Amino acid sequence: MKLILAVLALVLLVNEAQAKWYNFPGEAIEGAKDMWDAYQDMKGANWKNSDKYFHARGNYEAAKRGPGGMWAAEIISDVREALQDFSDSGNSDSEADQKANHWGRNGGDPNHYRPQGLPDEF
Repeated sequence: MKLILAVLALVLLVNEAQAKWYNFPGEAIEGAKDMWDAYQDMKGANWKNSDKYFHARGNYEAAKRGPGGMWAAEIISDVREALQDFSDSGNSDSEADQKANHWGRNGGDPNHYRPQGLPDEF
């Protein structure tokens, strides 16, 4: 009886691990889309001091997809900041951007960074 229960538990664990692996690519793609949508909204809003909100929102939405979305958000955020650091324009607030990225990715409410007056559509 103990052997049957042990085998059943092992099968359930393997199935759970496979389900997570199987979902990872889809979660990553959807998470990347969430990041893109937040970027497009940031450009469309063109609102002063709103970039941290959109950083947090994109990471938050992507991370809600699951491990794949969280991975995509982290990669995209890190690459974006690295590219800005190496560009001619530079980015003096890269550390603050990363703080907003981490905030959203770890489940923090993006509205914490929402600037006053930003239209409700965003």
